Amino acid sequence: MCPAPAASGKSVCVMDASGPLGHALVDRLLRRGYTVHAATYTHHADQDDQDSESLLRQLSSSCSGDKQQRLKVFQADPFDYHTIAGAVRGCSGLFCMFSTPHDQATCDEAMAEMEVRAAHNVLEACAQTETMERVVFTSSVTAVVWKENHKLVDAFDEKNWSELSFCRKFKLWHALAKTLSEKTAWALAMDRGVDMVAINAGLLTGPGLTAAHPYLKGAPDMYEDGVLVTVDVDFLADAHVAVYESPTAYGRYLCFNNAVCGPEDAVKLAQMLSPSAPRSPPSDELKVIPQRIQDKKLNKLMVEFASGIYGELD
Repeated sequence: MCPAPAASGKSVCVMDASGPLGHALVDRLLRRGYTVHAATYTHHADQDDQDSESLLRQLSSSCSGDKQQRLKVFQADPFDYHTIAGAVRGCSGLFCMFSTPHDQATCDEAMAEMEVRAAHNVLEACAQTETMERVVFTSSVTAVVWKENHKLVDAFDEKNWSELSFCRKFKLWHALAKTLSEKTAWALAMDRGVDMVAINAGLLTGPGLTAAHPYLKGAPDMYEDGVLVTVDVDFLADAHVAVYESPTAYGRYLCFNNAVCGPEDAVKLAQMLSPSAPRSPPSDELKVIPQRIQDKKLNKLMVEFASGIYGELD
């Protein structure tokens, strides 16, 4: 793959780089010719510092030659503005993501407050970084689909927002955290003149995913509403690179590459969450549901990248 023309001599920061998406982004950005500031959070939701350092050592060991020289490792505390500012110093871009706990039992409203504070610190640091050109903020489909009159929406798209009162009423803490943190980021970006694009991702599939993940609270309702969607890490990472490098990218982008709208889809997801799940749905318990969420905006952008307008994606 040829490096992107815009990557020559530029540095970008991936924060948090220790998770699956961060890991995939660091790899892609290095291959595209960027110098990458790979930052891990010292207050990580699921891993302690030793786990994060181990992941980054693994990433560093997989690089060689020029790539290894262009990989710079940082630790950043999302509640400490100065450590964030140090990680993004000299960068033209930031890919920002906050990992939520992988167990609904550990989620509460305080988690949302923490993400809001972290989002504020990150955007403030970017606003103070003279070299910063664009921030790609990773949000979630759960910041889009939860509202009182959701049955009245013909098809959810980037214009829709989850309602905070609805999220609190039904204790949808993942949705509340992602909605509040994204709104905080947008408010600060617009106030401080930061060029920001948001990726509202579906459920990220992969090793370690279980039915206890807070994204999946209310999953039966999401299925019935035709908005239960998933995304694999490769597609999600490619989408992040595309919206960063495209000069025409703007606003929010719903990102998913699988919609769970039928019994077979539901069985596949159930087996992914629990290998012991039945291989066929109980008769008459599941029906085919029309998909009621759209990703046309991102698809158009990805087609442009596939055509090589801005640079090839793997």
